[in-house]
Amino acid sequence: MNPAVDKALVVETHSKFHTPNYAPSHLFVRGEGSYLWDSEGKKYLDFVSGIAVTALGHCHPAMVEALKEQADKLFHSSNLYYNEHAPFLAETLSDMTMGGKVIFCNSGAEANEGLIKLARKWGSESGRHEIITMKNSFHGRTLATLTATGQDKIQKGFAPLPEGFVYADYNNLDSVKACKTDKTVAVMLELVQAEGGVVPADGDFIQGLAAWCRENNLLLLLDEIQTGVGRTGRSFAYKHYDIEPDAISLAKGLGGGFPMGAVVTGKKLQDVFGPGSHGTTFGGQPLACAMARTVLKVFREEHLEQHASDMGALLKSELAPLVEKYAFVEALRGQGLLLGLVIDRPAKELEELLAERGLLTVCTAGNVIRMLPPLNVSPDQVREAVGIIDEACAAWKI
Repeated sequence: MNPAVDKALVVETHSKFHTPNYAPSHLFVRGEGSYLWDSEGKKYLDFVSGIAVTALGHCHPAMVEALKEQADKLFHSSNLYYNEHAPFLAETLSDMTMGGKVIFCNSGAEANEGLIKLARKWGSESGRHEIITMKNSFHGRTLATLTATGQDKIQKGFAPLPEGFVYADYNNLDSVKACKTDKTVAVMLELVQAEGGVVPADGDFIQGLAAWCRENNLLLLLDEIQTGVGRTGRSFAYKHYDIEPDAISLAKGLGGGFPMGAVVTGKKLQDVFGPGSHGTTFGGQPLACAMARTVLKVFREEHLEQHASDMGALLKSELAPLVEKYAFVEALRGQGLLLGLVIDRPAKELEELLAERGLLTVCTAGNVIRMLPPLNVSPDQVREAVGIIDEACAAWKI
């Protein structure tokens, strides 16, 4: 327990001075590996990871060391100047993906704004600007990205929305094709609709979509904000499908807990943004890039791509019997360490029961318990989590 932290005072002050767009619950004061501790000393197994952010768990020693080292040297100098980390981080991301160039930013929404602007800039000479996105998707909370998001509840109250987006049915190539007009420039989608209920893309759909985009000179833009950096058991989710997108957006796990985003292009788009056409004050600053370089270094040295794949398979195999055991559990779906337990009714109460028993998960799409453990989660921690889920399901009074 941390007696210096007065939870009642924190809650009261939050209520007075924060706008009510969040409804937080616990007050966490310490983290280590796959665990968090609250202000009262209770320990939790963290299968939220800051919503797919703390890819290496909490306070990984390499990240702590890198943060201290860089903090002693330089926080920020702006993109008016070079810095010692950004070029080499860009090189690593290029080598890991499509061999193009990189734009750094601060968040997933900003990365997706970059994708949208990149597509419009590329299509401007041919008079094309419309982007096909998917129903039930999620791309962010800025005006452009919430409009790209194919969910009415996200857009409600923010009209008039920017024009230039149309929505197709996910995993339905005919629906995508029906959305095309002479103004269409790109298709933008997630390979797992995480906020939309942990729904993976079908292989045939993605293969067909990639071929159709090539045939019609359309850009294929992938939102890898939640799926990137090993989350699905591959370094990037598109590598499950044997395709190459024109650009991807990254954030969340890239910084391992430090705010960091990026747009990574293929060679077709690598020089579309000339001087002055796009920018950001904080994106690619030395401190953020030092942290992201450390994440990717640990990812490689600790073989976390394979480990995440193995732990995802273990988690899936351990959870599978619960689908048969409990009538209210309808399905288990997802990829790697991005899995969702689908419930036949609102799942918020089950999320709360799990937290009471020391397991943090996040309810999404109303009826899905989403699990996003750190990529270096251990087999024992996977089994610990499944044991808690089994216990909570057995105790759930429904």
